[in-house]
Amino acid sequence: MYWAEFLTVVVVHLLAVASPGPDLAVVLKNSISLGRRAAIFTSLGVGCGIMVHVIYSVLGIGLIISQSIWLFNVIKWLGAAYLIWIGIQGLRAKCRDGADIEADTGLKLSDKSAFLSGFMTNGLNPKATLFFLSLFTVVISPSTPMLVQLGYGLYMVFATALWFAMISWLFSTARVRRKFLQVGHWFDRSMGFVLVSLGIRLLFSSRN
Repeated sequence: MYWAEFLTVVVVHLLAVASPGPDLAVVLKNSISLGRRAAIFTSLGVGCGIMVHVIYSVLGIGLIISQSIWLFNVIKWLGAAYLIWIGIQGLRAKCRDGADIEADTGLKLSDKSAFLSGFMTNGLNPKATLFFLSLFTVVISPSTPMLVQLGYGLYMVFATALWFAMISWLFSTARVRRKFLQVGHWFDRSMGFVLVSLGIRLLFSSRN
């Protein structure tokens, strides 16, 4: 009896996850700079970050956040600060020589750190907070059982992780990655600029 609601969730989530934003920027950055393994763990982190929003939306905490200006602003400032911080790391990227590119040496990131980079990017995104609050108040009926709502959430976790894992696989293939790494420092700086810009825009954005 919940199939119609679930299909609506699928469509709305697909449109949201496919739109450019901080999640895509950090996954692309790690795909090119750090390679497939780091990018996939980043994608898993982004997917798991979805569950944070799902849990507080199901429990009703999202409604409290939406009604509390100071609490919403704290989340917004933390998210903006994190985006600006990882963006600055990209802006400081140095040129890698041909030997480094062929040997695939340079920046390395542990699986845990890669996962956390994706998790925090998504978990601290206040626009995701508003998206899930809208989803769980407008699209999903309050009468829908909590277990069913959590099922929707698990689907979105899986679908998000799979989407970004596919992007990670594509952009971390040897041929594509080698081309990007030839101008890798400029790519890192460009993505760093995007992340800093997103952070600044978020920092000064209105609640609406």
